[in-house]
Amino acid sequence: MARTHLIAALLATGVAVGMLAPIARPDFSAATAAETVVGLPPPALDPPSTASSDTAILAGGCFWGVQGVFQHVKGVTSAVSGYAGGDRAAARYGTVRSGATGHAEAVRITYDPRQISYGRLLQIFFSVVHDPTQQDRQGPDVGPQYRSAIMPAGEAQRRVAAAYIAQLGKARAWPRPIVTRIEPGKAFFPAEPYHQDYLARHPDQFYIRVNDLPKIAALRQAFPSLYRARPVLVAG
Repeated sequence: MARTHLIAALLATGVAVGMLAPIARPDFSAATAAETVVGLPPPALDPPSTASSDTAILAGGCFWGVQGVFQHVKGVTSAVSGYAGGDRAAARYGTVRSGATGHAEAVRITYDPRQISYGRLLQIFFSVVHDPTQQDRQGPDVGPQYRSAIMPAGEAQRRVAAAYIAQLGKARAWPRPIVTRIEPGKAFFPAEPYHQDYLARHPDQFYIRVNDLPKIAALRQAFPSLYRARPVLVAG
């Protein structure tokens, strides 16, 4: 059973996710983090922004882990899990999980361009957040709602994203081609409250420990100057 289907079933029956059978906490060592990191150069095209605040929308599989990583990045002031790529009426977890709505599980990242650039966010996205060569899936989660996608907020972001994908493709950073889609003009709809801050609230949940905590360790290892221990949470 896919991750989302399992958790939804537990929620629907009133079983607390945190009450899943306990498993000994793994040691997320530097070696584990190293397996998650893909060493990538920063974007060659990354013009500075004059704004005091900007947003980025990124989709890279289950939004629990994507949100969790960016909540630990310095300069990020908010990271909200949600749905992008489809219409408002269908932007509900129970519908999106069918894979037929056009949505992707995505995260809207609000950041201070004076502290971190859009290009650096993309570098983190490709380096530690997900595998951009997996078509319509990430790890155990399968379906177009788990696709790798960038929803640029405007032409400037679209150019940076397209140039970086081309740069990484030319560098052959992965043995398989990058399948990340650039999807401009897509609205973002926040996910249900129980999806927000999921990694921070359920660090002992089995899926989080296996699939997402290594990404946090990888962020800390690969981007120590951008890592912050205390995450910025939707709950405040």
